[in-house]
Amino acid sequence: MISVAEALERILAGVTPLGVEQVGLDVAHGRVLAEPAISRLTQPPMAVSSMDGYAVRAADVATVPVVLRRIGEAPAGGSYPHPVKPGECVRIFTGGPVPEGADAIVIQEDTDVDGEQITIRESSLSGRYIRPEGLDFSAGDELISAGRILTARDIGLCAAMNQPSLTVRVKPRVAILSTGDELVNPGEQPGPNQIVSSNGVALAALVRCLGGEPVNVGIAGDTEGALDKAAQAAKSADMLVTIGGASVGDYDLVQSGLARHGLEIGFYKIAMRPGKPLMFGHVGATPMLGLPGNPVSALVCATIFLRPALMKMLGAAEDIGESTLPLAAALPENDQRQDYLRARVEKNADGESVVRAFEKQDSSMLSRLAQADMLIVRAPHAKAAEAGESVRVIHLQASAFRI
Repeated sequence: MISVAEALERILAGVTPLGVEQVGLDVAHGRVLAEPAISRLTQPPMAVSSMDGYAVRAADVATVPVVLRRIGEAPAGGSYPHPVKPGECVRIFTGGPVPEGADAIVIQEDTDVDGEQITIRESSLSGRYIRPEGLDFSAGDELISAGRILTARDIGLCAAMNQPSLTVRVKPRVAILSTGDELVNPGEQPGPNQIVSSNGVALAALVRCLGGEPVNVGIAGDTEGALDKAAQAAKSADMLVTIGGASVGDYDLVQSGLARHGLEIGFYKIAMRPGKPLMFGHVGATPMLGLPGNPVSALVCATIFLRPALMKMLGAAEDIGESTLPLAAALPENDQRQDYLRARVEKNADGESVVRAFEKQDSSMLSRLAQADMLIVRAPHAKAAEAGESVRVIHLQASAFRI
């Protein structure tokens, strides 16, 4: 068995970033930016008012009250074309360009209006309530770096920058094949010795959430001929993920079934729990990740290995989402394998966030994984940890709704 760190290093060395394509802003959400987003214009393009009121010369309102003569108005989307002279003011609205000669805004609540005579009751300093030219950004500014997973905020910013399309990484096509005679698809009635396959749809959802394009190859029985289906799918995919058929007694089946199509094994078996029977290699030029058939093991391994592999293929700068949190309860010492304990966040008596591992960690309990907020990482041979001790955690609750 090899360590988790070595396995991850080998997997990342075995995948490469994909090509790029141009997409419109309407479909750019969640995509990975391949080239920096650079503004085409300056925002705001000139000094504008941040309030409704009157554009004045600050020197005219240093002593109040004072009466000024209104000579016009500057609405948002319009402008007042003449300079403001001493003793004059211009009615202005939020977003309206500040006319030449004016250097301050008096809000309308601090004025009294009598026709064209405007009484100013509060003074205003030079620059007050004025957004200067380029306050937000200037033409030529690099505002979003390559490698960012685009959010709704980014899309709005790009629109304001007058960028109608962006250069993004191509979505990785991930072929997903479940193996096992005992599996039936969701919605089908399982026989006496069968179970409903949950891995395929769960991993497809994960791939989609991570910015990939899942290709569900379906379920293959425990025969070499059935694995030909996976090999064919791999030819048109950027990565092949097989589920099951990699545990003790089944490894030779997957190996021999795909060997006819050029499978080269990089490694098999990892010192981790859950998920020891994990395999990585290549079918021809296509990376192949063989996940355990156990649903919890498959999803934990996908979090630890598939996610960073896809992030590299996408050229994404986002990490896996790790931090440390204090334990709510003590944990025993660990053995030679790296543990990933399903856990939930709760508040202690002081209102601080702490993490508590579920008492039952059986890898068959998919319900526990669904209820978990994070995984507690326990290194091989880790000593017993007391309540309150900080531990490394991997967050599972990253929202699929990027804002």
